[in-house]
This record gives sequence, structure tokens and C-alpha cells, in this order.
Amino acid sequence: MNFDYGLGYPSTRLPLFARNIVSTSHPLAAQAGLHIMRQGGNAVDAAIAAAAAMTIVEPVSNGLGSDAFCILWDGQRLHGLNASGPAPAAWSPQYFHRKYGLAAKTPPKRGFDSVTVPGAVASWVALSERFGKLPFADLLEPAIDIAERGYLVPVVVQQKWLAATAELQSQPGFAQSFLPWGRAPQVGELFRFAAAARGLKAIARTKGQALYGGEIAQALEKFSAQNGGSLTARDLADYRPEWVEPIAKSYRGHTLHEIPPNGQGIAALIALGIVSHFDLAGLPVDGVAAQHLQIEAMKLAFADVYRYVADPRSMDITPSQMLDDAYLASRAKLIDPKRAQDFQAGNPVKGGTIYLTAADESGMMVSFIQSNFMGFGSGVVEPEFGISLQNRGHGFSTDLAGTNRANLVAPGQRPFHTIIPAFLTKDGQPVMSYGVMGGNMQPQGHMQTLVRMLDHGQNPQAACDAPRWRFNAGLSINAEASMASDTVQGLQGLGHQLEVIKDSYQDFGAGQFIWRMGDPAVEGYLAASDPRRDGQAVGF
Repeated sequence: MNFDYGLGYPSTRLPLFARNIVSTSHPLAAQAGLHIMRQGGNAVDAAIAAAAAMTIVEPVSNGLGSDAFCILWDGQRLHGLNASGPAPAAWSPQYFHRKYGLAAKTPPKRGFDSVTVPGAVASWVALSERFGKLPFADLLEPAIDIAERGYLVPVVVQQKWLAATAELQSQPGFAQSFLPWGRAPQVGELFRFAAAARGLKAIARTKGQALYGGEIAQALEKFSAQNGGSLTARDLADYRPEWVEPIAKSYRGHTLHEIPPNGQGIAALIALGIVSHFDLAGLPVDGVAAQHLQIEAMKLAFADVYRYVADPRSMDITPSQMLDDAYLASRAKLIDPKRAQDFQAGNPVKGGTIYLTAADESGMMVSFIQSNFMGFGSGVVEPEFGISLQNRGHGFSTDLAGTNRANLVAPGQRPFHTIIPAFLTKDGQPVMSYGVMGGNMQPQGHMQTLVRMLDHGQNPQAACDAPRWRFNAGLSINAEASMASDTVQGLQGLGHQLEVIKDSYQDFGAGQFIWRMGDPAVEGYLAASDPRRDGQAVGF
């Protein structure tokens, strides 16, 4: 790929070139992964070390009670791992109707009744056992050290920490864990998390079993019962992450791979399948026409995803039907280049997250994402072991009369998920490991940055730096303040209800990218890290 390396957009970052790379949204986590590589670890070892460190240094986005997904290239082929957890055995629509009334269409946003079984730690263990080189306990040492000694809170994390405090300060364990001075920490203030250090040590010592049946599981069950929840040690002991085959769609001579449902990665594939019917390369990269076509394609993708995607065991539509070429061509014909539209789902039947990536000179590449969902997730933190729990249960439906009955809450069912790692190949060989964090911004970011790289030749850092838009619902979209004013006005002229947003972290996600430049042992990789967060790409 012949990239343009011109500095097209204001940025605090430049592309990084190295043979061994870790790219994350916090420098200390990137350094933790690099440290493990220096000790002889591979890209999987580095990714686990970085992920563990991220639970400490960016607790707004993830914790030891997160879920996770991964796509990795082992040197020969791709593998996918779904480490999203299911509903506790006690959950059903009736469970929530009894507690919250029939008017509630989803489980609550916060508290123990938003917590499904956390899968992130199980993903670390599964990845280590199958692909790692170093002992599992060694991989958690950097995170334990950071948790015990503390770290100075960075700018972006502090802003989001402060913003979440008012809503979450009354949740069980939150103030004790994250408001040690009775308030959020200030920028540059030292934060220690001794409870999480204890949790990490127990996880390291038992290869995760402390959380899935041992002392942490017992502590979580007790804490849940004390605070009106239904999560049990049996729910945790019964959990296993699932190895899956990634789904894929071809685009401009390359193939984009995503984790299959229950995640929303299929939205990026649908949108790319739709925009492949337009000559985006022939349009100005930041112009109105190119942006409008991508926005409309993303709307069409989400219309189907929100209607059909759930735990695949309960879906009545298959991913292959949703990605059928003829079906996507018919959806592309619905786009009017001259006006914005509010699309409904089609019929494909015939007849708050952190993202990190690592790659090593042997050729192994890891695309990994873990999340507590909304900022600090449920807000619930088990105090003895520092287990900050996600709120993925909020993604379920409790509406017995709703359209997406496949996503109804049920015991052992996994909810609709937003977090999605991505991977790009060409002719069956690895090209790029990447992802963009941020709720429903993730597939939108996957598409926007990939179009910039493959249609317009922008290098990964420039594609990462470029202004983004975000589709919300109906005709509503947000645009970053850095988007050109004539583009903003042009999109508004087509009928888009566009609001310019200054807070890039909140609305437009943040990405990490590693592009393979050739033989990893010789040419190595190009890495990019999003300036919208505190992160860094590092390598040697």
C-alpha cells in the first residue's frame, strides 16, 4: 500500500515504525506490554499484560469485571474469541418486571441488575493457554505493580472520571474504590488501587480460577446478595469463553474480519458492502458527497443490526443472509445522494471500552478489546478484590412485545454487544489489526478509517486523526468540531440533523492501528494511536 505520509490533519501523533509493537490508549499499559515482549513474550503475552494494566490505569472504561473479544493472527490463520458473559441463571423478563414494572423495556442502566457474568479475565487465560509463551502469572506483574504503587491520573481519564462521579457515587463499592478523597482524583494526582492488586494476585496465582469458582467468586456472590443482585458463584463457575470463526466481507481487494454476533461488528461489514457500490475514491475524501454516502450506508447497517442481531443461538436471521451481496446491492439502491433518510430494517431472508493491539516480529498480530460498557459500567465494585463490574445486561430487552425478540433476556443468554475488534487481510495474509472504541461508534469508526486508507491512501495515523461523524438515530448525527465548516453546512443542506460536538472522547471513539509493512522480522509494522485519548504506540 502506497500511503500518503503528509500531515493532513492537526495531531499530537506521528506513525510509529517497529518490528514489535503495542498500541493502547494509555502509555503505561503500552509499556507493560512492551516490557513483556522484552522478557521474551509474544504478541499475545503482551496483549494480556497491556489489558491487565488497562483495568488499573483506565478504570472509567474497563475493569476486572469486564467482557472482551479478540481476533488474532497466529502466523498461519485467524482465530476469534468471544468472551462476553451471559445472564445470571435468575434472570428473565418476569424477574425484571417484578422488580421494575412492565414499563421497563430493558434491565437497569446501573447497579447489580445490569451485571452479566464478566468474561475478560477468562479471555486472558484462554489466550495464554492456547497461544502464550510466558507463565500466566508473569503477565500480570506489571499491572499489580501499577495498582500497588499507583500512577498519576492523566488528562482524558480524569475528565471522564469526574463526569461519572455524580451518577455513580452511591453505587455499592464505587466511592470506596474510586473516590478515595471523597471526590474524583485531579489530573496528576496519585491513585492507588490496593484492592485490585489483591484481585490480580489471586487471579495470577490461580490462572483465573479465583474469579470463576474460588475466593473472588464467593466474595462476588456475597456482595451481590447484600446489594439486591442475583449473580452467584455458580454463574461464574459455569462460564467458558467461546472460540469462534470471524465473519468477513471483501472491500477494495482486501477482506475485513469481525467477530460474529452477539457483537455489532457485522454493522461495519454491511456498511462496507453497501458503499462498495459507489466510487468513493473518485470523491474528495472530506467532501460532502463521500461523507453522506457513508452516513447513509451506516444507517442502513444499523437498521438491520438493531432488528436482528443477538446471541446467535436465538437469531432467526444468519450473518450470511445479512451479508449477501445481492441483498446489500438492493440496500445500496435505497440511498439518495441528494437527501438524508431515516431507514427501516430490510428483509435479508431469501424467498463506555478499551481497545489495544500488539504485533511481534514472528508475525503474530492481536486485535483485543475489553469494556465495562458505559463509563465505569454498572458502577458496582466488589471492595475486597477491586472487581469493577460491567453493565452489559442493560443491552438486553425485557419487552415481550418488542421487535427483536431474539435479544430478550434469558438465563445463560448473551446480550447484544457493542465492543468489536477488527482485522484486515489481503489474499489470505494479514494486513492490519485495528479497532475503534466507543459504543455504537465502533463499526462507524471501522468503516470511516478503512475507507480513508483503502479508497484515499491515507496512512493509518492520518486516517485516525481525521474528523469523524457519528450517526445516532433517525436523521441525527454528530460531527467533530474539526470537520470543515463547508462539509458541515453541506450535510445539513442534505437534511442531516447535524450537531457539532467539541468533546471528541465522548462521541467519536478512539482507535489503535497496526499495519504490516512486509516481513515482520525485516520491515516490521506501522502503528498509529488515537490522539483523542491519553494513549501511545510503542515498539522496538
